[in-house]
Amino acid sequence: QVQLVESGGGLVQAGGSLRLSCAASGLTFSNYAMGWFRQAPGKEREFVAAINWSGGSTYYADSVKGRFTISRDNAKNTVYLQMNSLKPEDTAVYYCGTNRRGSYYSSSTVYDYWGQGTQVTVSS
Repeated sequence: QVQLVESGGGLVQAGGSLRLSCAASGLTFSNYAMGWFRQAPGKEREFVAAINWSGGSTYYADSVKGRFTISRDNAKNTVYLQMNSLKPEDTAVYYCGTNRRGSYYSSSTVYDYWGQGTQVTVSS
C-alpha cells in the first residue's frame, strides 16, 4: 500500500531553518506530482508548495515564496521542503501529499494520498 512518511520537523527559533523530508513507498513516485500543505490549530489545511513529476516546475504559496524551496529526488522516492527565515506564523503540522493528476496544485482535494504529518513549531 502507499505510504508517505514525513520527518524533519521540530522546534526552531524565528529566523531559523528546517528541512522536511517525505519518503514515499508503494507507488511509482515519478508518476506523481507532490505537494506540501500545513494545518495550524483551528485552521484549515493550506497549500505551501508543490513540484511536478520531474522537478522541473515548482509552485509556492505567496506566504512562503522566497523562503521555502521544494525539491525531489526520484531515485530516493523523496520530496523535500527547505524552510528558511522561519516565522512564528509558520507553526503548523506539515503534510506531504501525492497528486496523480499533476494539476491544480494548490487544491488539497486533488491529492490522492497523505502522510501523517510532522510538527513544526517556530518560537518568537
